[in-house]
Amino acid sequence: MPSLISKRGQERYRASVTVQGKTRQKLFPDGTKKTYREAVVWENEARKALIQHLSQIRTASLMVGNWANEYLEDAQSRFAKVTFDEKRSVFARFFQSSGLTPELPIESLNQTICRLYLKRQFKARSGYAANKDRKNLATAWKWGLDNLEGWPRIENPFLSIKKYPEKRNPRYVPPEEDFWRVYQEAEGQDKVMLLTFLHLGARRSEVFNLRWADIDFEGKRIRLWTCKREGGNREFDWIPMTQHLRRELLKWWETRLAITTLDDEHVFVCLDRYPFCDAYYGKPFKHRQHLMKRLCEKADVKPFGFHAMRHLTASILYQNGEPVSVIQAVLRHKSPNTTTRYLRTLGLDETREALEKALKGPGEVIPFQQIAKAG
Repeated sequence: MPSLISKRGQERYRASVTVQGKTRQKLFPDGTKKTYREAVVWENEARKALIQHLSQIRTASLMVGNWANEYLEDAQSRFAKVTFDEKRSVFARFFQSSGLTPELPIESLNQTICRLYLKRQFKARSGYAANKDRKNLATAWKWGLDNLEGWPRIENPFLSIKKYPEKRNPRYVPPEEDFWRVYQEAEGQDKVMLLTFLHLGARRSEVFNLRWADIDFEGKRIRLWTCKREGGNREFDWIPMTQHLRRELLKWWETRLAITTLDDEHVFVCLDRYPFCDAYYGKPFKHRQHLMKRLCEKADVKPFGFHAMRHLTASILYQNGEPVSVIQAVLRHKSPNTTTRYLRTLGLDETREALEKALKGPGEVIPFQQIAKAG
C-alpha cells in the first residue's frame, strides 16, 4: 500500500513492492487522491512484473546446465586444480554420454538417466570409474540442494543407484631397500626431497609447496598444508620431524643461503640450468615428471613415483607393529571425524617415537637374502 511521506516540505506518495527480498519503489509527485490511485495501480503491476522476473531467474537456475556451471565455479574456488579438473571431466562425460541439453529442467534428471549413464561407464571403463563418477555427481546434486533455491526435494538420483562391483589392482609399494638404492643415486636437493617424502609420508603437492616458515627446527616439527579436506578448505597439520630429516634439512638450509634464486620462501625450487628450465629457475616445483623414472633406472629398480613413497612410509610403520592410529596420524589420510578423533587423543611425541624407530636410514635395511640365510 502506498505511504504518504513529506519530502522538502511537500507531501508525496511513495509506492513500494517487496517480493522474496527484492524491493522496487517509486516516488509520486504529490499527495492527492488521484496520485494515490495511480500508486496503487503501479504497485500491482510492479508486483506482477517482479514475480515474473524472479520466476524466470528461478527457472534458469534449475536447469542442468546452470547447475553444472554454478557448481563447477564454486568447486574451482574451493578445491585444488587436480580435484576441480576431475569434477569438470565428470560433467563433460555425463552430458556427452547422456545426450543432455543445458536447458533440461533439474526435475527431468531422474533415476533412469543416471542409471543408464553409470551403467555405460561401468561397461566402457570399470566399476571403480563408475562409482567415482557416481560419488562426484551425487556431491554436486547435494550442493544444488544446499545452494540453489527451489531445488526439488526428492531423493538424490545418483545415490539411489547401487555401487558397481570393483576390481582394483593393489597399489605398488616399493621395497624399502629399493627406496634407499634410489636415494643413493640422488644428489643435493633431490636427496633431501626424497627423504622428506619418506619421513613425512607427504603428498607431492605438500612437499613441493613446503616453505621454510613451515619448518620448526627448534620444535622438531613440520607444518604440512592440504586442500584434501571436506569443502576444499586449506588446512595444516604439524608432523614431527625425525633427527635424520632435521639434520639433512638444516644442511640444505645452509646450502640454500648461498644460492640466489627468485624464491627464497620455498624449501625446494628448480635449480637446473638447462635451456628448457630457464623459465622455471628459482621457482617452486609443480611437476617433476622425469626425476623418479631417471633415478629408478640408475638404481636398476622397478619404477615408482612420489606417492608410492607415502605408501611405503605406511608399510614400514605397519611392519614395525605401530598401531593404526599412529599410521593415520602420520599420513593425515582420514575423514573429518577420524581427523578430530585421532588428533585430539594422540600426542606428537608418540608419533615422533614411532617415526624415529622405523625410519633410521639406509644402514638399517637388512636385505631379504640375509634374513633368509639367517633363518
